[in-house]
Amino acid sequence: MPPPSDLAGRPAAPGLAIGPVVRLAALAAARRFSGDPVREVDDLLTAIEAAIADLATLAETTGEDGAGILEFQVAMLEDEALREPALALIAAGVAADTAWRQAVEVEIAGYEDGEEYVRARIADLSDLRDRVLGHLSGTVDEAPPMSGAVLVAADLTPSRFLATDWSAGGAIALAAGSPTSHVAMLARSRGVPMVVGLGTAVLDGGTEAMVDGSAGTVWLDPSPEARTEFRRRMATAEAAERAAEATIGQPAVTRDGVPVAVLINLADPAELDRIDPAICDGVGLVRTEFLFHGGGLPDEARQVAAYGRIVAWAQGRPVTIRTLDAGGDKPIPGLTVDGESNPFLGTRGIRLSLARPGPFRVQLRALARAAVHGPLKIMVPMVTVPAELDAARRMLDEAVAELVAAGISARRPPLGMMVEVPAAALAVDRFAADFLSIGSNDLTQYVTAAARDTGAVADLADPGNPAVLRLIAEVAAAGARRGIEVSLCGDMAGDPAFVPALLRAGLRSLSVAPAAIARTKAAIAAAAARA
Repeated sequence: MPPPSDLAGRPAAPGLAIGPVVRLAALAAARRFSGDPVREVDDLLTAIEAAIADLATLAETTGEDGAGILEFQVAMLEDEALREPALALIAAGVAADTAWRQAVEVEIAGYEDGEEYVRARIADLSDLRDRVLGHLSGTVDEAPPMSGAVLVAADLTPSRFLATDWSAGGAIALAAGSPTSHVAMLARSRGVPMVVGLGTAVLDGGTEAMVDGSAGTVWLDPSPEARTEFRRRMATAEAAERAAEATIGQPAVTRDGVPVAVLINLADPAELDRIDPAICDGVGLVRTEFLFHGGGLPDEARQVAAYGRIVAWAQGRPVTIRTLDAGGDKPIPGLTVDGESNPFLGTRGIRLSLARPGPFRVQLRALARAAVHGPLKIMVPMVTVPAELDAARRMLDEAVAELVAAGISARRPPLGMMVEVPAAALAVDRFAADFLSIGSNDLTQYVTAAARDTGAVADLADPGNPAVLRLIAEVAAAGARRGIEVSLCGDMAGDPAFVPALLRAGLRSLSVAPAAIARTKAAIAAAAARA
């Protein structure tokens, strides 16, 4: 048995790690006030431009999931609305660093005291505040934490996570934070153990820490006996992981003999260079947002090439490509709607595609062209009423007809939908979808009325909530009645703790991050599909 934990928090990313503690403090600006408003404005604008350059450089070296977050931060820094209050304070005689700090913290307070719909915005704003202050004070270029360390902080910003080398292990232990934040999602996809909600005691002391990301526990300065026992647990877990990796190419079958398809979620085709298609049964989710970052909307030819590459990689396995899921916490300049009071309940997903039909038609044409190269399927996000799916079907049929009439090779792919809105899940029989894919991340936050990136309500945003599981079972049963495939592609599918419940709910297809394939197949093999 493991020793009693010093601190108990909430699990955010599974795994075990032990290492030296590195406490991270927000970058503090300590600079001399020039007294000249013109000089102060110039210093602030220079610092903002330097921060933008930092984030753009970091985005080039990380995966698409991280790049999307960083590009969102760049867009925030470029927004005049964020800098104007600081410039007004400087004009009134306030120093650049003080003005920037005050202006951004007013913005942060607006999220904390207002709708509180997206904790990720607060973390992003804190990140931008500290990065610009660091450039103003000349401290932004501090050395990154040592590889293999346990990072301890009140919270962790996305850019700090992405700038850290996790190749030699390490973990994250946060006083606050959320298990559904951007950083937690990144940690799960990269296999970095993470615990949140530990309280301020984690900030007070300790030079070494043991972290159990699955149980949400942290031990500070463990005894030699506790360290020995923990390393034994780590060795056992590593042996189990090696065993799972050794059989990763085999089909997933439950212990009572039920086959289960295990597919991968894909955020960037560059990920395919490191993945053998033999380890999975296809691609259950391609997030096409990667095409819409970096300036300008992608043309048809660029999209055809990107989709065709994924289909070719799959070697005859099915590839499900989701149409653009912008909006919410994924704004795209020139496309998404600015200033919505609650973007998660606003113009996002299919709502945005139908409101901006031009880019949607281009994407449908590209998908139909790429479908001639293999079993490609199209999935529409954020569907709420049947009319939205019907409109998408009409536009797809029109796109295929236009291509054929022009002598361009095309195929009409199956058209399915994400089930992530409770209204759709409760009445899924009304939708003429060719297949269904449950998006557990959004479904959970909408069912529990708890924003997935808000730490204060993180305990409520629980995928294991009986109401969420009941809806998943009802969707699976509806698909079985109609004889259509039902899959689940949210984080829940890659969490071994939830796999048995998903199988009992009737799911026989799970789509997970590539890093979760081995552990998901191992969890399936250990579970029974029938109650």
